[in-house]
Amino acid sequence: MSDPLRPDGLYPMRLQRFLARAGVASRRGSERLMTAGRVRVNGQVVTELGSKVDPARDVVTVDGRPARIEERPRHLMLYKPAGCLTTMSDPHGRPTVADLVPCDEAPGLYPVGRLDLDTTGLLLFTTSGDLGQALLHPSRHVTKHYVALVSGTPDERDLERLRRGVELENEGVSAPARAELLSPGDPLFSVVAPRGPGRTGGGERNAVVGLTIHEGRKHQVKKMMQAVGHKVLRLHRDAFGPLRLTRLVEGAWRDLDEAEVAALEALVSR
Repeated sequence: MSDPLRPDGLYPMRLQRFLARAGVASRRGSERLMTAGRVRVNGQVVTELGSKVDPARDVVTVDGRPARIEERPRHLMLYKPAGCLTTMSDPHGRPTVADLVPCDEAPGLYPVGRLDLDTTGLLLFTTSGDLGQALLHPSRHVTKHYVALVSGTPDERDLERLRRGVELENEGVSAPARAELLSPGDPLFSVVAPRGPGRTGGGERNAVVGLTIHEGRKHQVKKMMQAVGHKVLRLHRDAFGPLRLTRLVEGAWRDLDEAEVAALEALVSR
């Protein structure tokens, strides 16, 4: 019989599952933290992967910081600015996304995926390790839409190559993408080309490309555009799965609304 005094779902569970639900890391990442001796339960280091923890009674810490499961997970989006690392800490003291989101209010908050240092746009955060892991799993095919200011102007052959998939150096062929040239009248055009497209050093006019992908390789958009002969000069992500970057200025965050959370949950449950 269920205990009405305990929050739903907060019953004894494997420690790595607890850490994932607390948003510390994925389950595999949590296992690595445990075997490295970085996880303590009630002050004792726990390295055995079969160990269980009672979320309602036990005190769990990772590197000395408490890990807790909230009754309701927190989900928010950040309009990431350029010059900010997608990590929750940096040993060299460089600016990180953790400086911009409410980590104290939501223990275990972490970014789902990453954006390059110079890339701006939508970055999803959650305290749910299970949701974050599901959204990043290749089988989900979660789409991401990017807008890129590129050197030169891709022609229809370049765009068709992107749509079929292009050979990436030492990485094989990318999955097919949706690719199109954006006109100055498109609202997204000015995000990466606020003063117009400009020209390359050789005098060739630059262009703005919209690209939708579902893979998550490192520097993927930059590598894809380079493969068709057009260097990315500025990159912005305006969509992640069902989420759109709205109601935010650069550097600001907001909690997801109920409809956005429901859309994410539907995406990972299909």
